[in-house]
Amino acid sequence: MLRQFSSLFKRVQQRWHSPGGYREVLKIAIPLILSTGSWSLQHFIDRMFLTWYSPEAIAASLPAGLLNWTLISFFVGVATYANTFVAQYYGARQESRVGPAVWQGIYFSILATVMIIPFFFLAEPIFQLGGHAPEVIVQEVIYFQILLTATPFVVASNATTSFFSGLGRTWTIMWVNFATITVNLVLDYFFIFGYAGFPEMGIGGAAVASVISMVFSSFAFLYLFWRSPDHARFQTRDFRPDRDLFRRLLKYGVPNGLQFVQAVFAFTLFIFLVGKMGVLELAATNITFNINTLSFMPMVGMSIAVSTLVGQRLGENNPALARRTTYSTFQLAFIYFGTLSCFYVLLPEVFIWPFSLKADPTEFAPLGEMVTLMLKFVAVFGLFDSGNVIFSGAIKGAGDTRYVAYVTVVLSIALMLIPSWMIVHIFDGSVYWLWGAVTTYIAGLCFSFWLRFYKGKWEKMRVIEQSS
Repeated sequence: MLRQFSSLFKRVQQRWHSPGGYREVLKIAIPLILSTGSWSLQHFIDRMFLTWYSPEAIAASLPAGLLNWTLISFFVGVATYANTFVAQYYGARQESRVGPAVWQGIYFSILATVMIIPFFFLAEPIFQLGGHAPEVIVQEVIYFQILLTATPFVVASNATTSFFSGLGRTWTIMWVNFATITVNLVLDYFFIFGYAGFPEMGIGGAAVASVISMVFSSFAFLYLFWRSPDHARFQTRDFRPDRDLFRRLLKYGVPNGLQFVQAVFAFTLFIFLVGKMGVLELAATNITFNINTLSFMPMVGMSIAVSTLVGQRLGENNPALARRTTYSTFQLAFIYFGTLSCFYVLLPEVFIWPFSLKADPTEFAPLGEMVTLMLKFVAVFGLFDSGNVIFSGAIKGAGDTRYVAYVTVVLSIALMLIPSWMIVHIFDGSVYWLWGAVTTYIAGLCFSFWLRFYKGKWEKMRVIEQSS
């Protein structure tokens, strides 16, 4: 036993120090994990404040927030794909192409603004289709319309972030996001409850705080990008439109954006289906998804890290090292998800406690019981999510975005949406059957992306000029 443990320790130690090992991954991933994890904490506290404010506010926040993200996620998906261009240009030592690639993503935010405007006026009819309680619909419309005004800033901020993530300068992203979240949370507290002389705005106050924080984030990243000490090396001030580069950003970024849209759209429809079962089921699902962000959002940071490292290695024409890096990242992600899953099953009350803190104990009791059962589903599909986010991030870092989009569309419809609709409208099943459909969907994504990665078609893909 001791000999086996010693052998395992040596292998881990070797994997830590070698190229493509744990140390290299964590050097880039840790700031991104802290950054995306802090966003999940911000959303967690935001929902907690709304839970304290009223049941209608927390019930409305997730459907409205998901619909807003569904609409803008396409543009965010395209703009953030500039990260792969930056990573591959950097790996190929074509550093003068880095800045122009980022600018194409920034220009894309203008298109996002134009296309998103009509949905501001369609908010009420859209939410009426959901069949939610009238008092919830009022809150949904307010939250959605205010959040929508932040669209150009959200897209531009994500595009500019690609400069720092693609180069592996992830500490900058972390510090800016920390500042952004601080602004958001402070304004949340004042605007929702009306403290320090501010008017009590409820769910509208939460949305206003989010918009202000995203404006701050957008200008902060743009300033740091423009004033970069390496602006001549990376041509960060070369803001001329580049037709060929913009076309290639669309070629690879549009499938990435569509995958973003479908993933979020599927969960948005899922939330609407849950809402048809009742306010209790909807509120419990909202809280459970909010708790799940504690585990999922840090893995978004791991996904960005593996996309960056794969892109850089392929730019260097070293696919073997890209493969090794991906498996190192997956092993770290699986350990993280596995640990959290144990806590979800064994200590669910720890995660539920903040939501019950200022709620009426009698009213919250059935809600808490429902969330406890839902967390068991999260514990299961979280393990599959580790493979989902890492292997999809790896092949997207090569340029295999069409496959990711195709699989996401097909499996979300076949394994989650159609079964969920049948459970609600035909079989009159419980909300736990819906959560079983979500678990099946996540597992299907995991195995599909791993198989694509294993076969290795991505190793020959590049998004930068072939002449390089």
